[in-house]
Amino acid sequence: MDNTVGSLTQSQKSVIIGSILGDGYLRILPGRRNAFLEINHALSQRDYVDWIYNKLTGVVAGFPKERQGNGMRRAYRFYTRQSAELTALFHFFYQEGKKVIPAGFNLDPLALSVWFMDDGSRCRASDIYLNTQQFDKASQQHLLDALAKLGLQATLNKDKHYQRIRFLKKSIPRLFSLIRKYVIPSMTYKLGYDPVETTRRSPTKIVG
Repeated sequence: MDNTVGSLTQSQKSVIIGSILGDGYLRILPGRRNAFLEINHALSQRDYVDWIYNKLTGVVAGFPKERQGNGMRRAYRFYTRQSAELTALFHFFYQEGKKVIPAGFNLDPLALSVWFMDDGSRCRASDIYLNTQQFDKASQQHLLDALAKLGLQATLNKDKHYQRIRFLKKSIPRLFSLIRKYVIPSMTYKLGYDPVETTRRSPTKIVG
């Protein structure tokens, strides 16, 4: 049976790109022509994995499943089917098996939201980061350029022996305005507010 899939919608492409920027991985198996996407998170992020799965309806190869990870870690993951479009993304984002960000890369708010849910974090109540330590300095600069195209100012902040992206405080309100409608309730802690409390208030009343 053919395990390939046809055209992706624009929103599916955005979800996939956001996942690639975070913890998602594209792979091409030996002897296969096209790539597929693996989504793999801790079991505690089950709601988020299910959200991505639903966004990729028609592309997925099977339901998300639990598996035993390293040590006591329980993982929750699924795969997409193979796609020529995923293969194109593989060649765009990978060099010699390593993720890179080419010059001229562009983001849209949905891709940014997925990336934030994957790799965003909040420290000291008001600092917002994207954990981009996996990328080399050139790739991180290209990410900063992509954020700037969305009107977001950020810089590279040293994290031990690596660097990660930190948003300037004056850009945080714009960041939240771009991604708020996409961030699912179980991930709103990264924005700094409680999803239960938010249902009792206007969504504009968030910390930040």
